[in-house]
Amino acid sequence: MTKALELVDSHAHLDMEDFDPDREDVVRRAFASGLKYILCPIEISEERSRKIILDLVKRYPTVYAAAGVHPHRARLFSPGCLDKIRKLAACGKIQAVGEIGLDYHYDFSPQDDQAIALRAQIELAQELDLPVIIHSRNSGRDVIRAVRDAGFAVGGVLHCYTEDGDIAREMLDLGFFISFSGILTFPNAQALRETAKGIPLERLLVETDAPYLAPLPHRGRRNEPAYVVETARLLAGLKGLAFEDLAAAVTRNFSRLFLFEKKPLRC
Repeated sequence: MTKALELVDSHAHLDMEDFDPDREDVVRRAFASGLKYILCPIEISEERSRKIILDLVKRYPTVYAAAGVHPHRARLFSPGCLDKIRKLAACGKIQAVGEIGLDYHYDFSPQDDQAIALRAQIELAQELDLPVIIHSRNSGRDVIRAVRDAGFAVGGVLHCYTEDGDIAREMLDLGFFISFSGILTFPNAQALRETAKGIPLERLLVETDAPYLAPLPHRGRRNEPAYVVETARLLAGLKGLAFEDLAAAVTRNFSRLFLFEKKPLRC
């Protein structure tokens, strides 16, 4: 008997304008393709992002949210951002703090601002007992240092992973999961595929990072949660597993990390 597909998209930016024409259809296609859960980060510095994602969370029982200040927008970080995240957590509307982190590739915000925002949000996640969703690009050592310096013990995920195996192993030791996006399917991503092979099955997640980074064979199109199937299929091959077994494993991992408690909406 064929197993029913069960899969997740652990990171999709469904608040982006790219989805304004057909956001409802995108969500429906995702669930029709076999997805069980979708997690969408709220960019807390943008009111538009908050409204769109919280509306999806309200209307779809297995769409979940996180909230944070992205490193690209760290120049806009203020204590008020922490207050907004804290309020969403108190209301039971988020499952994690994120997307937070460091990005030394684009440097859209000064690195000092990024560091301040990251450390403050890690400390808040510790206070709230919530996992974190971390963005790291060319910044793995400083991310590790920030997590260690904070004594952060709740865990989380390095999303859209592109760093090397050494960084991954150190973050695994700190209790983190590693999430792979459509980049894993790109022809020039052989080194990343080798890293993925070495990640324990019980610490793997998959994502789209939609609308970005559509996997093959959808490269060049707007990405959407339904396409996460392609990344999971390739990852299953790397791990020597049946696709359905890999999908079930990452879905269990998602539940362990983000659905530790189904929070009732209290406000």
